[in-house]
Amino acid sequence: MENNTRRSFLTRLSMGMSAVIVAPIVGATENIKNTFKKGMEKANPILEVRPMGFQWETLDPFLFCVHHEDQFPKGNAALGPNTSLGGRSLGDDFIIKDGFRMYHGKTIPGFPGHPHRGFETITVVRRGMVDHADSMGASGRYGNGDVQWMTAGKGVQHSEMFPLLKQDEENPLELFQIWLNLPSKQKMVQPHFKMLWGEDIPKIRKKDANGKEITIEVIAGNYKQTKALAPPPDSWAANPSHEVAVWNILLAPGASVELPAASLGINRTLYFYEGDELMVQGNNIQRYHSIKVKPELSIDLKAGAKPAQILVLQGKPIGEHVIQYGPFVMNTKEEINQAFEDYHRTQFGGWPWGRYDQVHPRSKGRFAKHADGREEVKTG
Repeated sequence: MENNTRRSFLTRLSMGMSAVIVAPIVGATENIKNTFKKGMEKANPILEVRPMGFQWETLDPFLFCVHHEDQFPKGNAALGPNTSLGGRSLGDDFIIKDGFRMYHGKTIPGFPGHPHRGFETITVVRRGMVDHADSMGASGRYGNGDVQWMTAGKGVQHSEMFPLLKQDEENPLELFQIWLNLPSKQKMVQPHFKMLWGEDIPKIRKKDANGKEITIEVIAGNYKQTKALAPPPDSWAANPSHEVAVWNILLAPGASVELPAASLGINRTLYFYEGDELMVQGNNIQRYHSIKVKPELSIDLKAGAKPAQILVLQGKPIGEHVIQYGPFVMNTKEEINQAFEDYHRTQFGGWPWGRYDQVHPRSKGRFAKHADGREEVKTG
């Protein structure tokens, strides 16, 4: 009995010692595997690469992004192009001819009065000017780095015209219009717009380890310790936990920058719209491609032989069913039908302007007049 007991004890002791010895080895092996796995993920955080067209595909909470880039000629006395408009489908001109499009404008390029409901527009103007007018009586002129953020909410009509202010030189225009969805509980909020003036938008200007220049325009969200201006109060972006970000990154030739990690579950897409090539964590991406990436990983970006420009859109998905019909974005067919009925009945407040392609006097500078009568006037 004593020998059996001793053998049992020694067996248990041996097994215990083996466990003590094996556990660290197994743990170390798992750590090595995890480190290797993370290293591989870090080496290739790319989920998808797609070519971009005029309208860019986006991920929830964004609906889409349009990149307008037109080489408008000199302006005439009516703020339209000082050239023949023959051969164009005026009122529906989306094909580039002579370097530009008239869009829905017939004498002045742009988008005459039209309705929206259920989402937000973020208009980022890189070059040129935009004249705004809306059914609330608000108006404005902004551009050359300014951003207008409009919550359509329960319904608004607005016009977005591109006045060609310069008569002695060309009037190039470049802008992004980003559609950001609203959750169902906020689709019927009061319409509202906010101006993010170019001189007020936070910009990170620094040099990388090799002295190459980097500029990051923080239009929405936080880029590390740099916080953007506040969005409209009812925006999905107003809640910091939604991690909505709109960043425009400009890299000098050969410059490198780190894109900080976001939370798991956030949708993040990079839009490489200017340059010759971009290295994304060692992966060579050609110009005018979008890159869907893993949000939880920091990413190294490096420009090629030419300056590179990248628009970054990210945010927590709203995760609701979306039905879009033209200018209305709701959650059900019944809500879309109701939007059309409400618009036909009320015109979302009507149109208080003398023309649907409303523009402001050539002499007018940058300004924003809000529905409550408050006015912002900018110089330059």
